[in-house]
Amino acid sequence: MRRVLFLAYYFPPIGGAGAQRPARMVRHLRAHGWEPVVVTGPGAGGGRWTPTDDVLARELPADVEVLRVPGPEPGQVEGRAQRWLRRPSEWSRWWVDGAVETGRHVAGIDLVYCWLSPFETTTAAARLARGHGVPWVADLGDPWALDEMMVYPTGLHRRLEIARMGRSLSAAAGISMSTPEAVERVRASFPALDRTYVVAVPNGFDADDFAAPLAPRADGAFRIVHTGYLHTALGLRHRRSARVRRILGGAVRGVDFLTRSHVYLVEAVDRLRERCPELAGNLEVHLAGVLSPDDERFTGRTGAVRTHGYLSHDETLDLIRTADLLFLPMQDLPAGRRATIVPGKTYEYLGAGRPILAAVPEGDARSILSEAGHALIVRPGDVEGMERAIARQLRRARADQPPLEPRADVVARYEYGRLTSRLAELFDGAVGAPAPARRAVEPHAVPARAS
Repeated sequence: MRRVLFLAYYFPPIGGAGAQRPARMVRHLRAHGWEPVVVTGPGAGGGRWTPTDDVLARELPADVEVLRVPGPEPGQVEGRAQRWLRRPSEWSRWWVDGAVETGRHVAGIDLVYCWLSPFETTTAAARLARGHGVPWVADLGDPWALDEMMVYPTGLHRRLEIARMGRSLSAAAGISMSTPEAVERVRASFPALDRTYVVAVPNGFDADDFAAPLAPRADGAFRIVHTGYLHTALGLRHRRSARVRRILGGAVRGVDFLTRSHVYLVEAVDRLRERCPELAGNLEVHLAGVLSPDDERFTGRTGAVRTHGYLSHDETLDLIRTADLLFLPMQDLPAGRRATIVPGKTYEYLGAGRPILAAVPEGDARSILSEAGHALIVRPGDVEGMERAIARQLRRARADQPPLEPRADVVARYEYGRLTSRLAELFDGAVGAPAPARRAVEPHAVPARAS
């Protein structure tokens, strides 16, 4: 079995969105011919972006080798001077140097993989690959400087970061993006990567998480559930500085981050409860995840919002599996512009099989949910559209009509066992070795490497 040095700062016992993909890939890689040796941080969670999740840690193979960069870990807060001068933070230096020192002593490595959260991990991967004399593969959850969610001090900073992204990725033997749209953007932005494997390996869900029977709820409420992070603070801050941002050019023109929050959903729910109390009197909004003070400010007028704080992964799964409607908000974009990302929660929502209220722009998320066939899709921030969609679902429930269900063949595409097979194929191509026999998966394009 070939061995891959697996760099991932976000890894159990750290939980949250950033740790889900690396944890699931590590869980399945052995079945596809690769033995992971994980290099990660100390695992000291507790921050907004690094919650502790012991359940996620217990789901890992007991014998997987995990090497931790020793602390103390500097704070991750980046100063204004560092952002403007584009200097690496103390935390970035600690992580890159520590990952290299920790990983350079591992023997028998065939490939280096890096999960690019943070993006500076490319530096550590390239240094380790040179030291071991092996290729390396970059896995981008979000498309780095091409991501419309990224905000830079000025347009010059954005262009410089795009250039740095191109230079960093040019040394990789393979690149995994999380959406087909992101693959297209990378290929269009960096023609020099035409000799590099660049493929889409989406995020996903683990089928085992949804296999156990679940007792039905008996509280009589109609629950709309959102899990994970909200971006209220970013949205409010971006709106306050919109005029300056337009002048300086550090953000994608016309993007609205506030729609990637619960703000408009709560407004729609409040309006519906006030206008139609006989229909919506039992309507509740459940928010699971670490909330900022700005998130907590927008809880509405009618008392419909219930907050749970951070829940372990299994508690989160119980909540989404028993939801009457799952809420998926995204950033709003100008007409004709497609989003480059699909929020990770999309795939677990698909795995849960519950109806989804998706307030999403054009892009892969909208395409996936349209094909799945069980989502109520509106534009981001469309309060009236949300109100009408929720009312329809309430009437279905009152009439004892079965909930909308997704197409099983569409859902199956995003199971992590299947997705890990695709990542392993990228590894095989990067090292120039034939892939071992694997169970069949659906066809997908892996570009032939140029000679």
